[in-house]
Amino acid sequence: MTKINSEALFLVKKGSAQESFQRRNLLINQPEGYDVLIETEAFGLNYADVMARRGLYREAPPLPCVVGYEVVGRIIEAGVNVPKEAIGSRVVAFCRFGGYAKHVVTQYRATGIINELPAEQAMALCTQAVTAYYMAEYLSPIRKGDKVLIHAAAGGVGTILIQLAKLRGATVFAKIGNEKKADLVKSLGADFVINYKDSDYAQQLTSILKDDRLDVSYNPVAGSTFKKDLALIGSGGRLVLFGGSELTGGKYGIFSQFNFLKKMGLMLPVGLMMRSKNILGVNMLKIADNKPEVLAHCLKEVLRLHSEGAIAPQVGGVFSVGDLAKAHSALESGNTTGKLSVFWL
Repeated sequence: MTKINSEALFLVKKGSAQESFQRRNLLINQPEGYDVLIETEAFGLNYADVMARRGLYREAPPLPCVVGYEVVGRIIEAGVNVPKEAIGSRVVAFCRFGGYAKHVVTQYRATGIINELPAEQAMALCTQAVTAYYMAEYLSPIRKGDKVLIHAAAGGVGTILIQLAKLRGATVFAKIGNEKKADLVKSLGADFVINYKDSDYAQQLTSILKDDRLDVSYNPVAGSTFKKDLALIGSGGRLVLFGGSELTGGKYGIFSQFNFLKKMGLMLPVGLMMRSKNILGVNMLKIADNKPEVLAHCLKEVLRLHSEGAIAPQVGGVFSVGDLAKAHSALESGNTTGKLSVFWL
């Protein structure tokens, strides 16, 4: 099979953002069948990239590897089963790793035409917006009147979740860790802002809810927040787990991982049944692997909602490839809002 010469930012070792990446040549296969070759303008950052860099993401390929789930660029070649008119289209696209590269091969159905939409905005409508849509609209739709807690509410997923929840007529509790983010989540429709740095977020919520309970919690943190959220949701409530960012704060390797699991504890299914509570786990990589048609549907719907003006992507920062370490450190710090993108210049 003919190979295409490209280049990429390889993850070469675990550790800090400053020492983990190297720019190297990359050989990739030409597209076949339903695949397309995309010449990329930019790629997006996701917290899974940070987890992979820290050696905490079990799905990541062995080192050295190219991480990254999404790109914006132009289709320059296509497999025989792809409509010829697709060539030349400017798209946002999912990829199963490999996003930190100048060229990416992915399935045609994993792309969405964006025309002249700025890449940094389109990127916010890919992994994070699709994750939010899958959880809030496809997996277990929010209903009018639901009381919804959104952790990391000012982030890429959180900002879209707020907008989707308000479209459904829900009451939104936006959890943040920096008061500078309060205005943003309020502008998107959050009814209550919970700053967990001020005091325990569960106590703040209990004070607001009084004898009531949450209907949904969207939680990418896990660890110590798991039991708190489970106690906060009421009958018929859903705790949606889609990450474990608390794990990245551990400094003691395997011991930190055991402590992370210990904080979550053991859960007997009969207990959930008796209390009529639900725990939903979300790993979009598994959805991409086993239900690619679902991922394609969610991307199509997110782009539609944006075209109709129903949701607005939040751009948190734009970096060049030379500043990849700075971009990673910014995302890892928890001080950013919206979506971070990295451009090939």
